Amino acid sequence: MSDDIWIADDDRGVRFVLAEALRDAGLSVREFGDAAAVYDALVDTRPALLLTDVRMPGEDGLSLLNELKRRQIGPVIVMSAFTDVATTAAAYRAGAADYLAKPFDLDQAVAAVQRALADVPADLPAVARVQANALLGESPAMREVFRLIGRVAASDLNVLITGETGTGKELVARALHDESARRDKPFVALNTAAIPSELLESELFGHEAGAFTGATRRHAGRFEQAEGGTLFLDEIGDMPLALQTRLLRVLAGGEFYRVGGRELIRGNVRIVAATHQDLDARVAGGQFRADLKHRLDVVRISLPSLRERRSDIPLLAQHFLAAAAQELKLPPKRFAKGTLKALSQRDFPGNVRELENLCRRLAVIAPGMEILPSDLGKESQVPALGHWTDALREWVTQALADGESDIHTRAREALDHTLMQAALAQHEGHRQHAAAALGVGRNTLTRKLGASRTRRPSKP
Repeated sequence: MSDDIWIADDDRGVRFVLAEALRDAGLSVREFGDAAAVYDALVDTRPALLLTDVRMPGEDGLSLLNELKRRQIGPVIVMSAFTDVATTAAAYRAGAADYLAKPFDLDQAVAAVQRALADVPADLPAVARVQANALLGESPAMREVFRLIGRVAASDLNVLITGETGTGKELVARALHDESARRDKPFVALNTAAIPSELLESELFGHEAGAFTGATRRHAGRFEQAEGGTLFLDEIGDMPLALQTRLLRVLAGGEFYRVGGRELIRGNVRIVAATHQDLDARVAGGQFRADLKHRLDVVRISLPSLRERRSDIPLLAQHFLAAAAQELKLPPKRFAKGTLKALSQRDFPGNVRELENLCRRLAVIAPGMEILPSDLGKESQVPALGHWTDALREWVTQALADGESDIHTRAREALDHTLMQAALAQHEGHRQHAAAALGVGRNTLTRKLGASRTRRPSKP
């Protein structure tokens, strides 16, 4: 493998200006007029990176991209003056590292090449198959949850799981089932808030044919479906009072009738319920039956919010990113240390579910194999001037107390590097615009970028 950047484009002018820009950035470049010339060169060596146009004489760029993917040669950046959704999607689907729409800014193109070169998949650890719905955590709060699950799972006691929306209540319910003697029987889940109140009774207990308009045949409810296993009733706090009364009778006697039926059915089901609401407050307000609460709340497991277990965020984020790559059949990516730190400082009002959705989004749209803080969007930026200066003051104080050297130099380097990277990310790699936004000359920014690549600043 060579250190050369290969450019495949039938437009001699595009090849010339792009090659000169890359050479100015210190890169070695080879030029090709079509895919056939690329294949001839591959007999002897392979490139560090290939930039290919989509439309060329003979074989097009997407076919070349697919062939290089088959040979495990890359990364590849696709260029095209005919940008449309189908072409762009096809390029990324085939494994393109980036897509440049012509005419493109040369600084942006160089930045895309440097970013792709910095992504080294060989450095990624081998990814074993990820269990998508794993219950993860190493924080003290989650260790207490795991302890309770371990102690309660083997019993047949009813469990009430409380916690904010998105904290993983169904995962806890599944863990209770999987670790119990009922593990070989069904686990059936029902979100009581998602079913219209007039249909909820039928969903729970089933109905006979003709019981109501549209009931053309007998329907087994969730209690029957979960026979011998576990029935998970999510958002139990939203259950209508009339249905609470019937559920209480089932829990007390273990017997029920289908809607419109006369056959008494005896069930053997363990109930695990969950809610994000304060059931004690709802009981006090007359919205929830106290006797039903006592039947459900035999053992309570309270799940912490994600902001109460920030130390788990890096572990969860890396798990969700790997799971998304596996599910969506994408190349695995990794988080930069600074990105994990930025994630750990966010509140995530949607809790684990919000973090998971963010990781799935990043697995698809983050341009590089390494996800940087700038990929998180504006929410990752420092909200107020005082926040980062307070943090800087704390770092300086600690560094002085530890007797560290070169404190001023390290802080200046870290500041310059952070400002430049943020500005370039904001202006999509356009150096002139980024320099203008920072109030410095383009040459100054280019010089400092070169220095930061030579000596990566340590973070204060």
